[in-house]
Amino acid sequence: MEVSVGCKFESSHTTKGMKYPLLDHFPRRFALATLAASALWCAVWAPSAVMAQLRPAASSPQAAASGAAVSAAAQAPTALGSVPILQGKTVDGRAFNLTALKGKVVLVLFWSTDCAVCRDKMPELRENYAGWRGKPFELVTVSMDRRMQDVDDYEKIVARMVPLPQRFVQLWAGEPGYVASFGRPVSLPAAFLLDKSGKVVERYSGRIPAEAWDKIADLL
Repeated sequence: MEVSVGCKFESSHTTKGMKYPLLDHFPRRFALATLAASALWCAVWAPSAVMAQLRPAASSPQAAASGAAVSAAAQAPTALGSVPILQGKTVDGRAFNLTALKGKVVLVLFWSTDCAVCRDKMPELRENYAGWRGKPFELVTVSMDRRMQDVDDYEKIVARMVPLPQRFVQLWAGEPGYVASFGRPVSLPAAFLLDKSGKVVERYSGRIPAEAWDKIADLL
């Protein structure tokens, strides 16, 4: 089953040309502290980070062929019934591979910090995730932000304000080791529901409907 509610990208608050994507749900004092940290990051570390990303990586013919196959797969939408690929490092540096979650129901969510609808859904996602703690369920989020800085800023606020039981796996699509076959979402949020065998059983474009949680409960 595929569900779409026609949700498109939405812009965040803007003041004098600067984005304030985190002001929607967090106190202004935290957001301003984050902005200060961001400014320091841009001045000190950003240039070297950008150059590191632009530097070509050495590769073997086998790696190039494998990368081309994954790249081609990433352009096509993930079909229902398929077993997708998702691997890389979490934002806190841990190795991640979706295949390790077989035996669990998994909801994979693609989002970004500058997507207002995505941020609006986070409290609901966290509450449901905590409510199913101890059940064979996992929530995996993939940030589509262009800059790792934005993800880091958000995670710093999460670390201060969100209880541990409500924190879930977070990956960044720009991480060098990130590999996925889900296809690039045309709008955010976008989500894929996987059964315990790792197969995609539903896709959602835009806000996750209430029926999705009923489906998850049925699969548990």
